Amino acid sequence: MTYAMRRGTRSLLCLIFLLVAGVATAADEPVQFQASGPSKVILDKPFQVSFSVNAKGKDFRLPEIKDFDVLAGPFESHSSSISIINGERTSSVSYKYTYTLLAKSTGRFTIPSASITVKNKKYTSSGLSIEVLPADAPQPDRQSDPSQGGETSRSQSAAAVSRDNLFIRTIVSKTNVYEQEAVLLTYRLYSTLDVVNFAVKKMPDFKGFMKNDLEIQPQLSLENYKGRNYATVDLYQTILFPQRGGEAEIEPADFEVIIRIENTSPRRSIFDSFFDSYTNVSREVTAPGAKIKINALPSANRPMAFNGTVGSFKMNSSITAQEVKANEAVTMTITIEGAGNMRMLKTPAVKFPESFEQYDPKVNNDFKVSASGVNGKKTVEYLFIPRHSGEFEIPPVEFCYFDTESKAYKILRTPAYSLKVLKAEGETASPAVVENYVGKEEVKQLGSDIRYIHTDHVELFPEQMPKVGSLTSWLMYLVPLVSALLVFLALSKQAKENANVRLVKNKKANKMARKRLKSAQKLLNEGKKDQFYDEVLKAVWTYLSDKMSIPVSSLNKDNVTAELKSREVDEQLLARLMDILNTCEFARYAPNSGQEEMGTLFEDTVQMISDLDERIKK
Repeated sequence: MTYAMRRGTRSLLCLIFLLVAGVATAADEPVQFQASGPSKVILDKPFQVSFSVNAKGKDFRLPEIKDFDVLAGPFESHSSSISIINGERTSSVSYKYTYTLLAKSTGRFTIPSASITVKNKKYTSSGLSIEVLPADAPQPDRQSDPSQGGETSRSQSAAAVSRDNLFIRTIVSKTNVYEQEAVLLTYRLYSTLDVVNFAVKKMPDFKGFMKNDLEIQPQLSLENYKGRNYATVDLYQTILFPQRGGEAEIEPADFEVIIRIENTSPRRSIFDSFFDSYTNVSREVTAPGAKIKINALPSANRPMAFNGTVGSFKMNSSITAQEVKANEAVTMTITIEGAGNMRMLKTPAVKFPESFEQYDPKVNNDFKVSASGVNGKKTVEYLFIPRHSGEFEIPPVEFCYFDTESKAYKILRTPAYSLKVLKAEGETASPAVVENYVGKEEVKQLGSDIRYIHTDHVELFPEQMPKVGSLTSWLMYLVPLVSALLVFLALSKQAKENANVRLVKNKKANKMARKRLKSAQKLLNEGKKDQFYDEVLKAVWTYLSDKMSIPVSSLNKDNVTAELKSREVDEQLLARLMDILNTCEFARYAPNSGQEEMGTLFEDTVQMISDLDERIKK
């Protein structure tokens, strides 16, 4: 035997070994039996469905298909593959059974499940749901110009592109909605030509809407529109939230579409028929505008707690413990879940007992944008520490929204929680309950236990007692007495003022607002857009709450305007306040808000609070 023959024999044996090993490896995989086919087909046009299994089987069976004619099949085919990557061998086999079918009528029909037996075990595939579209309606014949002699040039093929075979529809899910109700806008391309690519040239500014764009993967589909079947693809989708009532008009949008057209120039040789050539043609296609009627939210029976949330929601709450010892932390959690203008959800205000030390709530927003709108949930965790023993109650928390299904306002409430606070370990008597804890400071440890007043040489002198009846002796009695009286009057006045929580908050309103605005300035310098607008909005609402002695949860633009008018605040200053509130609520979602606009808003807010504080003091 020659060397070449021995080498060939070894190669053949290695190949046989790999095939056997691959089949053995594939046999260890779990059996998968699947059906595949188009989701939409056209009447009178044949199509194929396949049933594939990743193992050798027998006794393949498919029940009678009543709604389709079987033109051919089943045709059985087999394929296998082996790959070795970094010493790891993977293999796969596939057995496919294919049918060619023809629909009998239009509608949506189901192809039943097939069955097959693999290693004496029966497996069943899933069924297929197929929509049958009507056949194309007869189109008017377009006769070619006789002067051209039946020959079509490249320019004539490009000219064949018309509004009949290439256009874009502007599809809105609703044309009659309420303020803040979600509307899905879709730009869908319809074509009977071979579309290669597309690009956006000009989009509307969507004035009067807040929008959330959808991330979509363009996929071709069939659709029968006005008696003709088109290949369709969604070019752009966004969720719109109208911000004010009236009739809103969405301007047209411009797209550039690249089409591949076959050249049909005269053949110069017999070989031209074997090679087709194509040309890419660019066409600008305009999607028409749309009009949407926006209904204002009902003013009758509008609850005071309503803050602009529209959609469908549910609310749940929980608390970690209802019996704790003093100075132990407790967490209360509120979850609002649903669909609507979720980004407008405000953090619910919880009225804790005044002797509870409260911390800023931890907010977690889990929102998703889909074709059905913005949905998800908002979770808020409230951490507080009871400082004194006793029986306390946390009242229910209210959340109000406008329900788009029932077209009415709805109020959700959490249950009231009773909290029993036991005495802390080592506590002998209950201390007096204070109004509130407004600050939390860390205890700083001193460098040493004893701090000496003097450490150098000290000279001592004998004490000289003043004579009884002298001016010095009288001053020794009168000065402490008068000082004690003044201190007593000052402390009494301070205690009286501190007892008036509203007065304390009113005096500190400007100071607390400036403190929050300092935090907003830091976020402005760091370029954190969302956090900046949140902090400015909190600063304004907190200032108004403290200044007018109205809880934040009860504040809205209507009662703020009424209260400030009663305090003789002029219309110009009120307009500046409303502009700042509207900008903070909507500017976070504006696509072009930048550092310059944020800086201008910050300066306007500082000046507005200063002017408002000065005006209210008069």
